[in-house]
Amino acid sequence: MVEITVKAASEIKSLLESENKTDHALRVFVAGMSCCGVQYGMSLDNEFGEDDVTVDSQGVKIVLNKNDADGLSGATIDFVDGPNGSGFIIDNPKTAGGCGPCGGGCH
Repeated sequence: MVEITVKAASEIKSLLESENKTDHALRVFVAGMSCCGVQYGMSLDNEFGEDDVTVDSQGVKIVLNKNDADGLSGATIDFVDGPNGSGFIIDNPKTAGGCGPCGGGCH
């Protein structure tokens, strides 16, 4: 299933606390496709449906729609903080994710 790094878990826990949403989970979903590959989305959510799969990683509750769960199995959520900004990234070894013929800046 989906894993989260210690750094990303710490950032999520801090975010949940600062927004007073400690009853929420991190929802991860496939947002679409582009020439750069699969695009993912994340949100904080406290409403769960019958089609949701829940996993706990590093003390963070992660929720996925069961349709997305297989494709995200083995993925890792991390948090990067560098000179170009900071944010969450999803590394999914199941997706090739290379630039397509559009010539877009996928890097």
